[in-house]
Parts: sequence; C-alpha cells; structure tokens
Amino acid sequence: MASNKNRNWKKYAFEFLSIFIAVITAFALNNWNDNRQLKLSEEKILKEIKNGISLDLQDFKGNRSGYHQSLRANKVFRDLINGASVPQDSMAFYYTMLFRDFVPIINLSGYESLKAGGLKTVRKDSLRFEIITLYDFYYSILDKIEYEIDEMKSYGNYFHKINGILYPYMEFDASGELAAFKQPVTISDTQKNELLSYLWRLEINRNYKIQRYTLIETKMLHLETYLEEELKNR
Repeated sequence: MASNKNRNWKKYAFEFLSIFIAVITAFALNNWNDNRQLKLSEEKILKEIKNGISLDLQDFKGNRSGYHQSLRANKVFRDLINGASVPQDSMAFYYTMLFRDFVPIINLSGYESLKAGGLKTVRKDSLRFEIITLYDFYYSILDKIEYEIDEMKSYGNYFHKINGILYPYMEFDASGELAAFKQPVTISDTQKNELLSYLWRLEINRNYKIQRYTLIETKMLHLETYLEEELKNR
C-alpha cells in the first residue's frame, strides 16, 4: 500500500515537473521570439532612418550650393548697379538665382515608422534622444526659415521691387528670353540705394540660411555615424 502511494506521488511529481518545464520553456521561447522581433523591428527602423539621412544630406548640400550661387548673383548685380563689368552671357541665370529659394525635401518615413511603433522601439536612450532632436528640433528650423518666416522669402519680397527698377535695362532675344542688361544703369541715387538695400538684405538672409544648413548637416553626419556604429555592432 505504502509502495503504491510512493509510486503515485513520484508519478504526480514527474507530471507536474514536466508541465512546469514545458510552460517555462514555452514562456522563454515566446519571450525570446518577442525580443528577437523587437530587435529586428528596431534594426529595420534604424536602417530606414540612416538611409533617409543620407538622402537628406545630398538634398541639403544641393540647397547650400544653390544659396552660394545666389550670393554670387548678389555680387554680380551689385557690380551692375555700381557700373562695373558683368558677365552678360550669364545674366539671365544670375537674375533667376537672385530671387531663388530652395526648399528641403526631408525623408520622414523612417521617423514616422518609429513614432508609429513607439519611440521606445529604439532602446538606447542617447540614440533615441539624438533622433528625436534632429527630426523635431533641427529639421523644424529649416521648415520655418524656408516655409514659414515671410522675411526669408526672396521672390515674394524682392522680385517686383527690383524688377520695377531694372526692367528698362533688360534686353530680350527673339524668343523672348532675357539675354543681357544694358549698361550703364543710369538710375537716381535714391533708386541705387534702394536696390543696394534689397541686395544687402538678400545677402544677409542667404548667409543665415547657409549657416543653418551647415549646422544641421553637422548634426546629421554625427547621427549617421552613430547609426552606422550601432548597426555594425548588432
């Protein structure tokens, strides 16, 4: 009788232990799989953000180069107004660049994916902070100076004012394209100072934009390197 009870106890203990081990194993496997999925999701998002930053850097570099061309246009038209020699074969290009603004095309898909999945998807606090800072702070600076702040809009603020003074000196070819500017530009001192004041303001705005792009590109390059190192160590 005692022997049967002993056998039953061992049987129940073995069954309980087997069930316990099975449950713990299943839980561990499930937890491991969840962690693996989270890591894969994080890695995918980090790659997407890194690729987006790489594309943004090319776009921003082009915008910065465009603003340097605009500064060159400023100098050319200052020379024109002051009676100095100007490159007549390039005047149509420079007149276009004088009023040209460049808008940033920001790739937000990676950051939007991160926000949709939860910012905590990026487990490292310092990396998550840098990503959020770039997209929510630094990129917003470009949005404001290129889209929102009226005083930064070159064409809307200055084209009609400058064109209203200079159009009598424009020469057009048979197809109606701007070909050159007649010289000398004989305008009053008041008109000359007016034009020079517009060029001065345009130059200040362009230099400010170049400085902002340069600063933000530095932050982008730093984050891009951080992402490369993080992905390399996985």
